[in-house]
Amino acid sequence: MSDTAMARRFPAIDLRNLAGVAELLTLLLPVAFFYSRGLAEALIAGIGLLFLTKSWRDADWAWLRAPWMKASLAWWLWLVFCSAIGVKGVPALLQALGAIRLMLLAAALGNWVLLAPAPRRRLFLVLSACAAWLVEQCWQQYLFGRNFLGQPPFPVSGALTGPFSGLPRAGSAYVLFIFPLLLPWAQRIAAYRPKLGPVLAGAFLAFGVITMVLIGQRMPIVLMMFGVVLLARLLPETRRLALLALALAALAVPATKVISPTVFAHIVLQFWDQLSHFTSSDYGMLYIRAIAILNAHPWFGGGHDAFRTLCSDPTYFKGLDWLGVTDAMVATRPDACNIHPHQFYLEAASAGGYPGLALFAAMTATAVWTLWSAQRIPGQDATQRLWRTAFLVQIAVAFWPIAATMDFLSVPSAGWIYLMLGWGLAHSRQS
Repeated sequence: MSDTAMARRFPAIDLRNLAGVAELLTLLLPVAFFYSRGLAEALIAGIGLLFLTKSWRDADWAWLRAPWMKASLAWWLWLVFCSAIGVKGVPALLQALGAIRLMLLAAALGNWVLLAPAPRRRLFLVLSACAAWLVEQCWQQYLFGRNFLGQPPFPVSGALTGPFSGLPRAGSAYVLFIFPLLLPWAQRIAAYRPKLGPVLAGAFLAFGVITMVLIGQRMPIVLMMFGVVLLARLLPETRRLALLALALAALAVPATKVISPTVFAHIVLQFWDQLSHFTSSDYGMLYIRAIAILNAHPWFGGGHDAFRTLCSDPTYFKGLDWLGVTDAMVATRPDACNIHPHQFYLEAASAGGYPGLALFAAMTATAVWTLWSAQRIPGQDATQRLWRTAFLVQIAVAFWPIAATMDFLSVPSAGWIYLMLGWGLAHSRQS
């Protein structure tokens, strides 16, 4: 590509205006999600403040009328109210007020920062580099026993930590941003040569899915498989490639018994054991405790972070008759607590009661519906439809209710979700 063509395709970021500064902050976000939660929070706040400044300067508040934004604001206001009267008082109220930063991030990206093609291409390249780094580090750790930090796989489960230290979170990050990268790259590879291209594209998709299996985190593997199935359903032209990737991944799971016995024990044996005794498992006990908190505070919940505060209180050691779990069974597991219930919808329910759960579900449904509607627009070309499908799949995977999750309002998990939502909204606005 000549210098002139490159300049047209990737014009320089103009840091003399608000949009240029906001784009630079956006391009730094993925790296911050990897390595600095504090920096990520600062970047998110900066993008939101710049967007509010731009909206005030231009007297343009039309973005507030978007259905997903209305639903988000309704849930947020209810969370703020419940936190103000909840069990943790001022700290919970301040944390609830701060949740607006995530909605502003998605609104800023979808209505301003990423509307032009050049910023979207730059973000795509940055995220591609982040994904390549994560995948390379996972394979390095598997093949040579250490990542670039000199750390081995996580000792308890054998899960690969990739470029991260501490608890295994490579799979959790990977599944939250990979679909808008896998599909466009597969399309480009397929178009490379008429005969060989589709084979290489299928191998590329299969490699992406097999990498997730090798990472060895159970729920991200399940969500990855769900996303590929959804992709095959929504894009018939990718069905053969998606089914090939699924078939190879399905073979990779039992293969871990030989290539990584610890991972096999974690993702197959322990997973099956947890499912067969789910109500008495750690996750089952967390969910039952969250339901007990919801039943005790059905209208207003306990406010933000209520689960962390109330989980260890014997008042909430209640069973569920319809699951065959008695109070006595729950009382034997007083240590079955965590800082959050590991489930977005139960987290919303324990914080805001049944109204909070309904509003949270409405927020996620309108976000998915917005991307679904864009994916269904007639007359769009194949590339537009592929991009829009990728974001629909990504957000559907992120908000899928039958999943163990991180804290919804914490970075980096929430940051990845709203970054993808904002990027998808920007694509959905293009004709």
